[in-house]
Amino acid sequence: MTSKQRVGIIGGVRIPFCRNNTAYADVGNLGMSIKTLGALVEKFGLHGVEVGEVAMGAVIHHSSDWNLAREAALSSGLAPTTPGITITRACGTSLDTAIYIANKIAVGQMDCGVAGGSDTTSDVPVVYGRKLQQRLLAAARAKTPLDKVKTALRGFSFSELKPHFPGVAEPRTGKSMGDHCELMAKEWKIARADQDKLAWESHQKGAAAYQRGFFKDLVIPFRGVERDNILRPDTTLEKLATLKPAFDKTSGQGTLTAGNSTPLTDGASAVLLGTDEWAAARGLTVQAYLTHAKVSAVDFVHGEGLLMAPTVAVAQMLKAANLTLQDFDFYEIHEAFAAQVLCTLRAWESPDYCKNRLGLDAPLGSIDPARMNVNGSSLALGHPFAATGARIVATLAKLLEEKGSGRGLISICTAGGMGVTAILERP
Repeated sequence: MTSKQRVGIIGGVRIPFCRNNTAYADVGNLGMSIKTLGALVEKFGLHGVEVGEVAMGAVIHHSSDWNLAREAALSSGLAPTTPGITITRACGTSLDTAIYIANKIAVGQMDCGVAGGSDTTSDVPVVYGRKLQQRLLAAARAKTPLDKVKTALRGFSFSELKPHFPGVAEPRTGKSMGDHCELMAKEWKIARADQDKLAWESHQKGAAAYQRGFFKDLVIPFRGVERDNILRPDTTLEKLATLKPAFDKTSGQGTLTAGNSTPLTDGASAVLLGTDEWAAARGLTVQAYLTHAKVSAVDFVHGEGLLMAPTVAVAQMLKAANLTLQDFDFYEIHEAFAAQVLCTLRAWESPDYCKNRLGLDAPLGSIDPARMNVNGSSLALGHPFAATGARIVATLAKLLEEKGSGRGLISICTAGGMGVTAILERP
């Protein structure tokens, strides 16, 4: 447990991300995961290969998906002796699975592994209330068929048949992520025009990345879809300005809209990690190395911004790595909402916030916007919750390989007031 090996990102793949209830409406997490893992196996010649572990996860899933990673691995073409583990941390899930695999490689427990995630907001678990659940369980315990029927019908009310859909609100506040981000936008005085501009730029950069072929070996066609169907290169700032507030609809001060917030999305992604020696033995090359990671949380219940945890995680990670915020060639900041990105950037520039919340003597400072999300991000490409992290890892690793050297920062906010961050480097 004391050895430490370099952890390489060998590469990744994903299926096109699609707006919910479109191309993948009837596929589900397992189907999307199998397709993505199968594409990874094909890309890196892993048919019949036993890797150390497959770690995947999903945020919205059926109870039958409890073994998602293992079941997907069994259908992927990997050796059936490959173990699988399913992990969930909201929108940070597949960055967390990458960190999980990387940590096992770093301490010598294994020399390779696969990390990824999948999410659907089309195939959601619809359940019924506790009263009906207990009624059916009681009926199942009854001895005779007649007793079962009597138990099931005794005192029955049709109101018990009302379905319950997955919750979108934070259990401790009753507010959705968008509601919380709207509060953050007001606190940090983030203008609607700035949010729309960031969203528009994301679409333009995403379209340009497809045009120049950047995603050619990263995005695998599926269900007749060849690129993310959320991407709208023809949108304009004028169109975005016409959209009505999506969360604060009554005060007249709402700034978050469907255009500057991520849409509900289906999709899956995966990355292959390994040591230099393992990659070389299979004739593979390492694109970049995962060198640092940090997870933090904020007390959003008592007033902190729900999606501000990455500001804390990044500050702590930079200190551990002995780096400054300006020491990066690329910044991949997950665009859950345009306002969240802008709040994060403003917080890092704030002397008061950096001193009183982050415990720093000076602000972290600003970043070069030309280096941020250079191929577009979640606002344009989509955000299947558990798949976003692996998408970003694969994108950043390829960017560093193309550049030939450099360093990249990953920052992802999550529900529950947490932030997951990492650093990728290519010497």
